[in-house]
Amino acid sequence: MTTRMTINEVSTCQTAGTEKYEKYQTTIRRKRTTLFQYDYRHTDGELFSCVRPTLEECRHLRDEWIKGKEDRL
Repeated sequence: MTTRMTINEVSTCQTAGTEKYEKYQTTIRRKRTTLFQYDYRHTDGELFSCVRPTLEECRHLRDEWIKGKEDRL
């Protein structure tokens, strides 16, 4: 898969507090499927990354991840 979100397998999402996502299609068990690759760079610099069928699912997981980070503080 060719992606604009990585250079040499490193995320291009470098600015704190920003998100980047890319929609792509792949074949899973002979069925064409649309997925989103999603990266979010937290304000502390840590990167969250996931792949899910919808952008809403990606953002929901990001929100849970952020909440978990805040709960640990």
